[in-house]
Amino acid sequence: MPIRVLIVDDDALVRAGLTMILNATEDVRVVAEVADGSEVLPAVDAYAPDVVLMDIRMPRVDGLAATEALTARDAAPEIIVLTTFDADEFVLRALRSGASGFLLKDTPPADIVQAIRLVVAGEAMLSPGVTRRLIGHVAETGAASRRANAQELLARLTDREREVAEAIGRGSSNAEIAEELFMSVATVKAHVTRLLTKLEVANRVQIALLAHDAGG
Repeated sequence: MPIRVLIVDDDALVRAGLTMILNATEDVRVVAEVADGSEVLPAVDAYAPDVVLMDIRMPRVDGLAATEALTARDAAPEIIVLTTFDADEFVLRALRSGASGFLLKDTPPADIVQAIRLVVAGEAMLSPGVTRRLIGHVAETGAASRRANAQELLARLTDREREVAEAIGRGSSNAEIAEELFMSVATVKAHVTRLLTKLEVANRVQIALLAHDAGG
């Protein structure tokens, strides 16, 4: 079955371009397009996408509010935020709310397709450099309380689980973690599943953000 994608963007040209790119692949299909965050929940109910490509800035309900509403649901689709700025307060807030990653709108077509495949497979799509830049360049309040919360959550982990969490924070894939820590990929996946439960997060990006917060 192809990966089902919902595109959310107020620019009709952006929607048309993404649809053309994605429908040209064998394993990805655009099942719907909407122009505002207010249309996201009904579209998800109607079309059951696996991935939502979510514009951040829209005139009525923005992508951040739509992301927060969608991730509050059980069994929400993966969300990839679309933006024109790679160190943006709204992007970081969307990631903390449960988005699986973000793409710049001028990302090459092949990389957009690969990002969709990655998030469906449960892999991270943020490089460690991007994560550090987001956290380092965006002025935020509450850094101390986030650090204390992250350290408290990480204290629940075994030594091995903490090693896996730190590797995720460095942007390592499951295969890279398996090689680094001398375990099978299946064992890494099992650790990641436990990390999601113990750290009370939805995806690998939030694990990475917690690891960065704890070390800040």
